[in-house]
Amino acid sequence: MADTLLDRRDLAFQLYEVLDTESLNERERFSDHSRETFDAVFDTAERIAREQFASHNSLADREEPRFEDGKVTMRPEVKTAVDAYAGAGFIAGRYDYDLGGMQLPETVMTACNGFFMAANPSTAGYPFLTTAAANVIRTFGSREQQDWFLQPMLEGRFTGTMALTEPQAGSSLADLRTSAKPTDEGHYLIKGAKIYISGGEHELSDNIVNLVLARIHGAPPGVKGISMFIVPKYRLDADGNPGERNGVGLAGLIHKLGYRGTTSTALSFGDDADCHGYLVGEPHQGLKYMFQMMNEARVGVGFGAAAIGYRGYRHSLEYARDRRQGRPPSEKDPTTEPVPIIQHADVRRMLLAQKSWMEGALALCFYGARLMDDSHTHPDEAQRHQARQLLDLLTPVIKAWPSEYGPKANDLAIQVYGGAGYTREYPVEQCWRDNRLNPIHEGTNGIQAMDLLGRKVWQGNGEAIQQLFGAIQADLQKAPDEQCRQWAYSLSETLQQAGKVTQSLGQALAQEAPEKGLANASVYLRLFGHICVAWMWLRQANAASAALAGEVSAADEAFYRGKLQAAQYFFHWELPTVAQDLVLLQNQDDTCYAMRDEWF
Repeated sequence: MADTLLDRRDLAFQLYEVLDTESLNERERFSDHSRETFDAVFDTAERIAREQFASHNSLADREEPRFEDGKVTMRPEVKTAVDAYAGAGFIAGRYDYDLGGMQLPETVMTACNGFFMAANPSTAGYPFLTTAAANVIRTFGSREQQDWFLQPMLEGRFTGTMALTEPQAGSSLADLRTSAKPTDEGHYLIKGAKIYISGGEHELSDNIVNLVLARIHGAPPGVKGISMFIVPKYRLDADGNPGERNGVGLAGLIHKLGYRGTTSTALSFGDDADCHGYLVGEPHQGLKYMFQMMNEARVGVGFGAAAIGYRGYRHSLEYARDRRQGRPPSEKDPTTEPVPIIQHADVRRMLLAQKSWMEGALALCFYGARLMDDSHTHPDEAQRHQARQLLDLLTPVIKAWPSEYGPKANDLAIQVYGGAGYTREYPVEQCWRDNRLNPIHEGTNGIQAMDLLGRKVWQGNGEAIQQLFGAIQADLQKAPDEQCRQWAYSLSETLQQAGKVTQSLGQALAQEAPEKGLANASVYLRLFGHICVAWMWLRQANAASAALAGEVSAADEAFYRGKLQAAQYFFHWELPTVAQDLVLLQNQDDTCYAMRDEWF
C-alpha cells in the first residue's frame, strides 16, 4: 500500500486557485520567490517526509521512548529525521535571510509542515515546538538571549518546549505554583514541577530550551503574576556552548494513547540542583508572551488534526478502491466477481464525509495561514490590522473544528476498512489514536468555545465578527452558477440566523452570570465552525465551477467534479445540522447548566 500524505493536486488547488498564494510574491519580503520556488520547497518537504518521517511512523509508535540509565532513548530514525528537517532549513524557513531563513510565506510553510504532520506527527512535534519557541524568543527576548539561544534553535542544534501545565493546574494557569527567586547574578532560581511537557527530555539535540511560566516571589496572584523564563537543560559556557547541567530533572515519562513517539514528560525544576532561569521581557507579562506561542500552537494543532484526518481519508480511499467484497443489490448471480467496496453507496457516504470534513478543514487552516501573512506583510496597515483581528477571532475555530472532526474522519476510515481497520497491521487505527490528542492539548475544545463566545466575538466592539460576515458576504456574491448560488443562499440564511443568535447571546452575557451565558459555548463553537467550513467549501466550489467553465483535462474535470460533490455533501448533509444548535442557543437552553452533581 502506498504511503499517502497530502495530495499535490489538492494542495495546488487550495494554494493557487483558491488563495492566490502567488500574489504574495508581489510583496517585498517574498519578491525573490515564485510558484516554481514554492513548488521546489514542496518537493523537498514531500521527499524528506516520505523518506525520513513516514518510514518510521509505526516503528516509533510501537517502540516508544524509554527512560533508561538516567536518559531517554528512542528509535535512532527519529534523530535522523529531525536532523534532515533542520538541515533542509525548515525550522528557519519563515525567518529572515540574515537569520539563515528562506523568508517563505506562512502559507507555504504551513503546507510544507502538512507533509511532515501527515507522515509522522510524533517526530514532527520536535521541530514544530522548536520553531514556536524560537519565535517567542525572537519577539520578546533580549538581544543577549537571542544571541545565546535563537540561532542554535533555528539551526536545530537546540530544541524548544513550552512548559505550562502543572499537576494541580492544567488549563487553569492562574493556579500555577512554580516559583522564581531573583539572584544578584542576572538569573532566577526556578523551583517547581511541570507535567505533560512534550519534548521535555531527549537526546535529539545539544540542548533543550524550556520556556517556563513561573511566579517571581511576591508576584500578584492569578494570571497577572505570571512571568516567563528561559530554562535550558544545560547552562551555556562563555562561548555559548552547552556546559554544566542545569537543575532540570526528568521525573518520568508519560505513556499516551497516541503521539507515542513524542516524549511527554514530567519535569522537576530545582529539586536536585539549582535551576537557573532567565527572565523573558518584563516581569508578570509571561502569559501575554506565552499566548503568542500558544496561539501559533493552536493553529498548528488544528492543521495537524486536519493533516492526520486527511491521511486517514486517503488511506481508506485507496483501500476502498482495492478491496473487493459483495455485489450491487441488483446483481443476483452469486458467481459474479465481487466489486471494489467503493461501489457500495454507504462506503461512498463515509468517504464523502471524510473528504468534506478534512478538505474543508485544510482550507480553513490555509486561510488562517494567509491571514498570518497578511497581518505581517500586507502593504496596507489597515489591512494588516484587520487580518490580525480576523485571525484572532478564528484561532479557536481553527484549533477546535479540525480537531473535533479529524478524529471523526479517522473513525470513519477505520469503518471503511472494516475489521482490518481495527488492527495494527493497517495504518488508520494509529491515525485515530494520534489524532485523539488534538481536541485536548493547547486548550481543550471546551476552553476554545468559551474563549470564542466569552471574549473573541466581542473584542473591539465586535469589529472582527463584522469583518468575518463581510468576507463571507463577498464570496456569496461571487457564486458563478445556479448550483453555487443555491449553496450561497443556504449559507446566507444560516449566517443571518447566527447573527441574530449572537446578538441575543451578547445581551444574555451582559445581563446574567457568565456561567449561565457560557454554558452552551460548545454549541456556539460548533455553529460558528460549521459556518466557517461551509464558507470554505463555497470558496472551493466557486473556484471549481469557474475552472469547469473553461477547457480542462479529463483528470482535472474529475478533480473539480469531486470538489463540487464534496461541497454538495457539506451543504446538504452538514450545514443543515446546525438548525438544532440555533434552537438551543436562541432558547438559551439550560439543560446542562441546571444539572446538579448529585443528580448524576
